[in-house]
Amino acid sequence: MTADDVQRAARTRAKILDGLARAERALFTRPAPKSARAQMKFLRKRERGSTKSLAERLGVSRKTVQRYLSGASTKPNKRLQEALVQETESEWQPQVRAQARQRATTSGGLVIKFRASLGFTANGSSDDARVRDLSIAVSPSHAALILAAQEEGATDTDLHEAVAEAIADAYFGQGGGGRAGLKVKFTDVQWLNIEF
Repeated sequence: MTADDVQRAARTRAKILDGLARAERALFTRPAPKSARAQMKFLRKRERGSTKSLAERLGVSRKTVQRYLSGASTKPNKRLQEALVQETESEWQPQVRAQARQRATTSGGLVIKFRASLGFTANGSSDDARVRDLSIAVSPSHAALILAAQEEGATDTDLHEAVAEAIADAYFGQGGGGRAGLKVKFTDVQWLNIEF
């Protein structure tokens, strides 16, 4: 792999992870805390009241956590704000998230909407990759593989391959057609959204 291929794979993985995070946020029945103080209070509860462990989790000092909890500080720097949002959303409404994941892996599957370069080769012939805007319903078995790869912290290649395989099976297997011997290229992802 060239350096350009590695960067492209990293961008694609980031778009896939962002798509999954947006899909989970859309499921929330209540909005997550928005202010830094409310986020700190919520995360302190998740850490069983320990400001020390919260400080370690956010990569800041214990005094910084205490300043936000008391209201003395209200505007976090960019890095701390990103950490607060990410940590809060990762802990927010875990049962809602778990139910949606269970439903996706057992009966509902996922819907993946994207604009990317998609092409294929089969038995010597080819359809050169071209940019396509598609909305694909992915089977529960493929949804399970994608979600498991995300939870396990899969490599860029593994996560990309799981999504590409799911798209290929759904797209080229429509109408009872098979995809035996069909190699699919799913590259240059411009945008990607996922729905439960």
